[in-house]
Amino acid sequence: MCELLGVSSSGMTTVNLSLMKLAEHGGFSGPHRDGWGVAYYEGADVRLIKEAEAAADSEWVRFVRDHHLRSHIVMAHVRRATMGARVYRNTQPFMRELGGRMHLFAHNGWLPAIQDVPESIPRRFHPVGETDSEQAFCALLDGMAELWQRPGEIPPIDQRMERVTRFAARLRTLGPANFLYSDGDALFAHGDRRTQAATGRIEAPGLRYLARHCHGDEPGLQTSGVSIAGNGQQLIILASVPLSDEPWQALTEGEVIVVRGGQICLRSRRPEQT
Repeated sequence: MCELLGVSSSGMTTVNLSLMKLAEHGGFSGPHRDGWGVAYYEGADVRLIKEAEAAADSEWVRFVRDHHLRSHIVMAHVRRATMGARVYRNTQPFMRELGGRMHLFAHNGWLPAIQDVPESIPRRFHPVGETDSEQAFCALLDGMAELWQRPGEIPPIDQRMERVTRFAARLRTLGPANFLYSDGDALFAHGDRRTQAATGRIEAPGLRYLARHCHGDEPGLQTSGVSIAGNGQQLIILASVPLSDEPWQALTEGEVIVVRGGQICLRSRRPEQT
């Protein structure tokens, strides 16, 4: 399965070594050699860097590390292909415009039957590649489009949460469905199941998070490979597997959380599918 990394912070944060730790799974300590990508929000737009090569061998990963790119929302993905060729168009994160903002999506899992689900038949949004993950993203945005009618206006967070939670409930009936989704205002995370290294079984947890706070009197903080400025910065890191020996918290199976400014502002236990 693929691996995910998401970061939400209260201020502009440099993300470099966490990407490198993730990249180690993309070819050295893990089998994920089929592509990688990282996206940094720049206001309502996104700086997206990705390629269909192993992250652990990539000069672009070293470029990202050396240029200290900064953002308040960052999303990264390393790929182990289960559907679709090893080409750029099938590399995540995926990005689309909706409501005058760029939206991002990255998925860890396998949804082989998604093409047979009526709710996943493309309407406004259509895949460029052949992956189940991109088709899922297009289905999510089709469901979100009604909320984003007026460019420049961000829909209420509870309405967005309700749409994402319903989408997640449908998706996990098709297979493992861990994902990160962002509209530039908030970062949504859904934890489901993944192949566990210790047992080889597909089971929860599928996603974990680590919360950090840098106090105002500290010059800075270096934790789990993320460089954080001082002045009271708060941070949430989400990852498929812990990137450090610290006490990472597991999302329960089917749980959705919403992260804003480095804090969890909403969370939902597994809902009944409707």
